[in-house]
Amino acid sequence: MAFAAHQAFASAASRNAPLPDTGFELGWDYAHYGAVPPAAHLHPLSPVRQGWDAGRAAFGQRTLQTNRFVRKWLQLRLGAWLRGRAFEGTQVNPAFLRQIDVPVCPITRELLTHGTGEPSDASVDRVFNDAGYAAGNLAVMSRRANNAKSGYGSDDAMAFVRQIEAGKLGQIDGLSAEHWARIAVLMSFVTPMPHARAATLPLLVLPPNRLRVLNPVQSLQVMLSLQFTRPGHARRCAALASLMPSVDARQAFNPLMLTLLARRVAAGQITATVDERRVVEDMWKDPLVQRRWQRLALRLTAGDCERIGRMAAERGLAGSGVRWLGADQATEGWALESGGYAVDGIGSVDINACLAARSSVTTVKALSRGVWQVGGGGVQIPVAINDE
Repeated sequence: MAFAAHQAFASAASRNAPLPDTGFELGWDYAHYGAVPPAAHLHPLSPVRQGWDAGRAAFGQRTLQTNRFVRKWLQLRLGAWLRGRAFEGTQVNPAFLRQIDVPVCPITRELLTHGTGEPSDASVDRVFNDAGYAAGNLAVMSRRANNAKSGYGSDDAMAFVRQIEAGKLGQIDGLSAEHWARIAVLMSFVTPMPHARAATLPLLVLPPNRLRVLNPVQSLQVMLSLQFTRPGHARRCAALASLMPSVDARQAFNPLMLTLLARRVAAGQITATVDERRVVEDMWKDPLVQRRWQRLALRLTAGDCERIGRMAAERGLAGSGVRWLGADQATEGWALESGGYAVDGIGSVDINACLAARSSVTTVKALSRGVWQVGGGGVQIPVAINDE
């Protein structure tokens, strides 16, 4: 292990890449928190070891308190560095990882464990695989779900759903059709797609905290689905109906909201936030909910959804903690230009080849809208809008 790590470091140095600086910073931070880097990086020629030695000499016993979020932060940075992936280190810090932490995997719905080495251990994943480790593109899920998701995209996940259902396979890579459908929806949030296509997706999983929703129709879908999770929904629904752009849209809006309300009432009293999210997600398994949603969504344009979202936020109908983000700010640190790679560690030819094979990167780069974030109850759900 140590020899292999040394070879990787020597190879990087021969290309004059700045990776040793990143490794040195990593080692320095390991020392700052009184942590020890993995054994493979304790070779004397390792920049991580060199930074760790320098940090120990500088800090001595004056180290910062560590916890599982600090350890995960160091682990993520080390993994990103070894794979040449971009890591946005200003917003993505231990405090951010605490904010996106969840007790239950949003994909498998299993209770997450920590540090056991089991498939149920919590894992932080880049939702859009062709972007870097950055705010708005990270979510916590089980190691089982993360390993299965791998480098697949939303289309791949939906194809797996169809394969399982058609061939009665049971599972692919340890996940059922229901699990793959949730992965597909999760990845769709950060994958800009045509309005008509995004409008057909059921909300089988709610966006995790701080994940950015780039498709306007999905942001509207989330906002409407969450109306019945807090008091005052009758007043808000009446106000939202008035924002519909046409009589046809209003006539489609009311049956949808009545159906959602009926499904929420049928679920009974709910006390836990996890259970509330599960009830909202499970409402979208109902074919009637899906049909009535599509009837509304396909009577709207992406511009209509943006306008409704903006006005709902201004009038306090969307939830608390709303703030607008421009498109550049929304994808800040995503390293879209290089497909999520640390540009300084890769040749330009390799980057261009990577981007040519991934048209989805170009799609995200072309996003001309902004997003708004909803921070109600610790949940932040960004929505695409126009930059006016």
